[in-house]
Amino acid sequence: MSTINELVLASNNAGKLKELSDMLAGCGIRVQPQSAFDIPDADETGLSFVENAILKARHAAQLSGLPALADDSGLAVDALGGAPGIYSARYAGNHGDDSANNAKLLEALKDLPDAERGARFLCVLALVRHPEDPVPILCQGEWRGRILHSAQGDNGFGYDPLFWVPERNCASAELSKTDKNALSHRGKALKQLLQQLQ
Repeated sequence: MSTINELVLASNNAGKLKELSDMLAGCGIRVQPQSAFDIPDADETGLSFVENAILKARHAAQLSGLPALADDSGLAVDALGGAPGIYSARYAGNHGDDSANNAKLLEALKDLPDAERGARFLCVLALVRHPEDPVPILCQGEWRGRILHSAQGDNGFGYDPLFWVPERNCASAELSKTDKNALSHRGKALKQLLQQLQ
């Protein structure tokens, strides 16, 4: 596994690309976004983060000829039975419309007290060496917190302005990039991946 010195990141999500590229920067692996190969987003037809991460990784490996790393992640809100879950990026309909997704989430939870607003960010990373790789490396991270009543902070992306981080007493969108990468679901999953790659 340690022979990977270049890989394609199977995402066109600018926020994810920035976070993953920053976190992989020190590990000696050249990271290319799938846009460098004109790779469109894969159809996310899986019913779980694991299935979708593998689908995306295989798709990018097939079209780039490189090992591929895919991230499937989202927000699971306890009071909503785990929704928006795998539909987090398109919760309000349009893929990646953060403000509409956040507005819909606030509306869904509007009458709930803090004690019932528990939530967690989940991330699955899938790394395939080639499109038919029979044993993708899978790493999972979880980040627990709760949903705020209104947005706070200007950093991050997605649901970060609504996600309260108890360890830091602030919203995810108020954390520095370094703090977020150390605490987040994606940071935890990537740490596992880097340990496996070494």
